[in-house]
Amino acid sequence: MILTNAPFRALGSVAKSSAVASIVGMGLLFGAANIALPTPALAQAGPAGINAAQDIANKFSSVKTLTGSFVQFGPRGDQTGGTFYIERPGKIRFNYNKPSPIRVISDGKSVVINNRKLDTWDLYPLSKTPLKLLLSDQIDLSARSVKSVKQEPDMTTIVLGDKSIFGNSTISMMFDPKTSDLRQWTITDAQGLDTTVMITDVRTGVRFADDMFKIDYTRIAMKR
Repeated sequence: MILTNAPFRALGSVAKSSAVASIVGMGLLFGAANIALPTPALAQAGPAGINAAQDIANKFSSVKTLTGSFVQFGPRGDQTGGTFYIERPGKIRFNYNKPSPIRVISDGKSVVINNRKLDTWDLYPLSKTPLKLLLSDQIDLSARSVKSVKQEPDMTTIVLGDKSIFGNSTISMMFDPKTSDLRQWTITDAQGLDTTVMITDVRTGVRFADDMFKIDYTRIAMKR
C-alpha cells in the first residue's frame, strides 16, 4: 500500500507494529499462533450476487456509529485486543488493552498511531489507506474499487482496492448475509501479508464524546 511497510516496522515494538498493521494495513494471515484460517477466494459474483451484496453494503453504510470489542491477529501470530469506535464518515479509534500503550485514531482526514508510553505520534493521510473504504459514507459496488464479491451461506465477502491509490493493497470486508452485520475485515498489503480484525459485542447508534476522534496536531508538531 502507499503507506509502506518500512516506516511501520521502524516503529519498534511488536505491539506497536501490530497496532499499525490492524488499522492502516500491513498484513497477517487470519489466525492465532500456529493456527491459520484461509482467506476467502476472490470469486466474482454474478449480477444477482452483486445486487445482494450491494444491499448488505448499503445497510452497513447506513450505520453511522458503532462500538464494540475487537481481536486482532498479527503477521507473526501475535494476538491483541481492545475496544473500537467508528463514526462515519472517516472516523475510527482503537484503544488496545493493557499492557499495550497503543491507540490509533482517525479524525476523517488523518490516521495517527500514538504510543502513550513513549509519547510518539506517527501521522498518515487516511486517503492513502484502504481503511478509507471501510469508513466511507457509501460502499458502491459498481465503482472501480470493487475487486470481487463472494457469497457463501454464512458469509458475504466484499474485496475493495484502488491500485492508483493503494497499490496492490486491498481490504476484504466480511458480513453476515442475514443481518448485514460486519464481522471482520482483512487488509492485505502490497507484499501479500494479511491483517485481520474480528469484532464482537457491537452496539450501533451510540453517541460519542466530542473529543473521541480528536487528534492533537499541536502535540504532534511539538514532537517533530
